[in-house]
Amino acid sequence: MATQFDDDERAAVYRAIYERRDMRHFVRKPVDAAVLSRLIGAAHHAPSVGFMQPWRIARITDTALRAALHAAVERERVRTAEALGERQDEFMRLKVEGMLDCGELLVMSLMDGRDKHVFGRRTMPEMDLASVACAIQNMWLAARAEGLGMGWVSLFDVEEVRALMHMPPGAKPVAILCLGHVEAFYPRPMLELEKWAERMPIDECVFENYWPSDRPATETPRDE
Repeated sequence: MATQFDDDERAAVYRAIYERRDMRHFVRKPVDAAVLSRLIGAAHHAPSVGFMQPWRIARITDTALRAALHAAVERERVRTAEALGERQDEFMRLKVEGMLDCGELLVMSLMDGRDKHVFGRRTMPEMDLASVACAIQNMWLAARAEGLGMGWVSLFDVEEVRALMHMPPGAKPVAILCLGHVEAFYPRPMLELEKWAERMPIDECVFENYWPSDRPATETPRDE
């Protein structure tokens, strides 16, 4: 029989899950190289469909490139605000990234040549993206265990970031990850604290066997 973690080890895993936060406020302090190596290793040990390992991780050390990526995010932030209509002003008051303050900036991307991988993707090609998300989550939980904050930035034009990063045809940026020291972790998700949205009741997300007949096929978007 496979052995389970002891009580303290198991509690630590669940603590990392429940205390993980999408951080936007950082302290300008370098991340220890050994810690960064462990976090990248955690990402690289994520599960992937067909063991394709589609993630590619770029560490941004060029200050000019960091500034250019930040500018790209700011442009998309304004476009997103305009698309939100009556919630535009509310959105513009939110802090959505910490790219200029975090100790490390990473860009997580999908590799090129993914069409060669059919195992697990023949009918669901998006499973390469799901695999990259697993790598990001691994890093996120490991960062929390190390006492570091991480934030996932997705406000950017994909083609603009592809060009800035000199990516080959077929490669695609998925996330800009802010990683670094923080004064404190938010007690609850920041968008919940800012009353932007609330966590859904778990009973609305879980059911047995068949989709309930009284459950609507679509939900009203919670950010509109």
